Amino acid sequence: MSAAASEAPAVVPFAIHGPTLSLRIPTLDDASDLLALASDPEVTRWFSWGPYTDVSQPRRFLSGLEEERRTGHKLDLLAVHHEHGPAGITGLYEFSPRDRRCVCGTWFGRAFWGTGANRESKALLQQLAFDTLGMQRFGSYSNPRNERSTRALLGVGLRHEGVLRGFHRHGDEYLDVNVFGLLREQWATSPLRAEFADRISVVGTPPEAFFAV
Repeated sequence: MSAAASEAPAVVPFAIHGPTLSLRIPTLDDASDLLALASDPEVTRWFSWGPYTDVSQPRRFLSGLEEERRTGHKLDLLAVHHEHGPAGITGLYEFSPRDRRCVCGTWFGRAFWGTGANRESKALLQQLAFDTLGMQRFGSYSNPRNERSTRALLGVGLRHEGVLRGFHRHGDEYLDVNVFGLLREQWATSPLRAEFADRISVVGTPPEAFFAV
């Protein structure tokens, strides 16, 4: 057998491609870009972390992602604009493969606010969750005071289902959160799917731990 014939086939890295954005697995090489994007206090205002002040902070975040993917805990992806480069982080977490549900979370650098990047990223994630991973429910959260995030979630087809009291620890506070959900049958006829479905491609294979059972 020749050396060429014995070589294993090349593994195609997992990624999702849309009209203006791609989502891919982040690496430590992305730390400087994440520092630049999340050093703005307004970007991290509603989170329990940040703003970043030193490259060691995004490096610490990135260094833990491989284990979170291996265990099926969280699938964070780097959103990369085709013209302007890295834009932020989006992904899926709170997975229950048995119940076929997950939750999405997203942050973008301020330069990408209001550009449609968040809307496209949600289309990419929804197609990943429902078409590729076999989920039945796609959820999300927002702080009731964060009106911009709440409007954005409603705008991509999620339905407001109620308020979870004292759900999110933020420093010394315990904050309420809005809870949103989108079910498979609602997504199948959603305007967001109709707008993007034919322009999305998934290459490679997501980690095995995230598939519904």
